[in-house]
Amino acid sequence: MDVVNTSTVSEFVLLGLSSSWELQVLFFMAFSLLYVATLVGNSLLVVTVIADSHLHSPMYFLLTNLSIIDMSLASFATPKMIIDYLTGHKTISFDGCITQIFFLHLFTGTEIILLMAMSFDRYIAICKPLRYASIISPPVCVALVVASWVVGIMHSMSQVIFALTLSFCGPNKVDSFFCDLPVVFQLACVDTYILGLFMISTSGIIALSCFVLLFTSYVIVLVTIKRHSSRGSSKALSTCTAHFIVVFLFFGPCICIYMWPQNSFLIEKVLSVFYTIFTPILNPVIYSLRNQEVKTAMKKLKNRFLNSNKATPSHHF
Repeated sequence: MDVVNTSTVSEFVLLGLSSSWELQVLFFMAFSLLYVATLVGNSLLVVTVIADSHLHSPMYFLLTNLSIIDMSLASFATPKMIIDYLTGHKTISFDGCITQIFFLHLFTGTEIILLMAMSFDRYIAICKPLRYASIISPPVCVALVVASWVVGIMHSMSQVIFALTLSFCGPNKVDSFFCDLPVVFQLACVDTYILGLFMISTSGIIALSCFVLLFTSYVIVLVTIKRHSSRGSSKALSTCTAHFIVVFLFFGPCICIYMWPQNSFLIEKVLSVFYTIFTPILNPVIYSLRNQEVKTAMKKLKNRFLNSNKATPSHHF
């Protein structure tokens, strides 16, 4: 299918989070630190899982992929925003705007399915422990990750195709720090209100449905855990609590933005910052602080690194 776009707008102006110079300096410093922390925190989690053989299990394989997606989600718009604050150049080409929409929905769509896969993994591990090894096998884990990316691509393509059918012939100021359909759609000069509302709300309905499924599965898991009082149950409770915190922090803003796309721009900006900047850094923090296995593995990795440095002889010339 050929998608013909008749837009005369060649670029958009990203208004960012504030026009105040003082706030822009504050945002530049804060988001630069958060972005670096996101990359370092998630990379450390990935390296820890790869380096420690005790963490070579389905749950940590999925967690590693979640960290990779989080780094990607943090990178689709944040670096440009940081550079824009530094240079004062806040425009983005039409193609660049469409590209941001594509990657935003690719990474969020993929993360939604991956979070559901992680929920399924915990459900089988706790509710059907004797069948866990046969159900959640390595090929199944790979299939779940591949499926999450396939769904993410299909979802993002649908959003991009819809965006390309819109015509932009006048206003080009995007009241956000990146392009997304709820804000870009309002700049279109064609009367597609009903269709656009339906298309955008579809993302919200999908997010809400997935959240309800995830919430139900975690309730079943927590009820199962409550029936058993043991050390293993305490560990399972801690892991599932961490999973649910991540799910809530990710889905909450998404549902608000897409279920009610006519929110005020201030609310949308706050929610957008939350799920594109704060959530990716919170994931490694939550999992490492609430997971004793990860904390132990990180300590071992640190000690191994320190010992290797001590063992390296110094050369005197």
